[in-house]
Amino acid sequence: MFERIAILGTGLLGTSLGLALREAGFKGSIAGWNRSAEGGREALAMGAVDLIASDAISLARQSDVVVLCVPIYSTLDYMEKLASELTPQQLVTDVGSTKGQITDAAGRLFNTPERAAFLPGHPMAGKERGGASLGEAGLFRGAVWLFTDDPAWQRSPRGAELAANWRDWVVAIGSKPIDLDAERHDELVAWVSHLPQFTATALSSLLEDQVGDAPELKHVGGRALREMTRLGASPFSMWRDIAHTNTTAIEAALLALEQRLAYIRENLRTPALREEFERANAFRRE
Repeated sequence: MFERIAILGTGLLGTSLGLALREAGFKGSIAGWNRSAEGGREALAMGAVDLIASDAISLARQSDVVVLCVPIYSTLDYMEKLASELTPQQLVTDVGSTKGQITDAAGRLFNTPERAAFLPGHPMAGKERGGASLGEAGLFRGAVWLFTDDPAWQRSPRGAELAANWRDWVVAIGSKPIDLDAERHDELVAWVSHLPQFTATALSSLLEDQVGDAPELKHVGGRALREMTRLGASPFSMWRDIAHTNTTAIEAALLALEQRLAYIRENLRTPALREEFERANAFRRE
């Protein structure tokens, strides 16, 4: 249905999205904008976008669908800027990793007969490092793409059609759409995404302090070390906004992990340790 897609933010997710849409057969125009000129040039050279615009707002005005692939606070900022610039004939969506504030802003700024539609989204896909150069068409294949849309919002008929069409393209690039309440979304991702990240960050930081300068480390550290610390390479710039916009849920998950680690520490020589391993094995089997 739509012919012009604007991707604001041609980092890992934005570049991968452009490549995935092309691979899935999208024939319209895909234009990009990026804060870093280098990232924009990389996305253009890779064929993820047809052109890189110099102004994000002007590009958005000319597009049927605007995909915000920028950090969460930047997404909220662009939502404020775009709300009065777009028409009911346009759709805005995002890829933010927390949805509470974004979904609230969507209800306040969009999804009325006079405004563009906004469909909050979150693909459960990524890498520990970002950047256009790491983009790949298959990044979303087999991944869940979460939406926190509220059906009570009154979209224009055109907006509803665009939102449905966007969901179709999410399926076309290989993802599985799932709808969640925004609060439930943030609670779940705190456990399954944010907790693993901050655990890996803490472990990697601890290892850097304790054995980071050990010359034997590269020989002694094997697969377990690589797997447990892989996410430790993730940049602060990507995770700051997540920590700030999902603080309560992340705090609860981290506290629960702290208590569980203390329990294991206290039971290293009791039968309770076996029970912990049995629970862990059961989770991995599911």
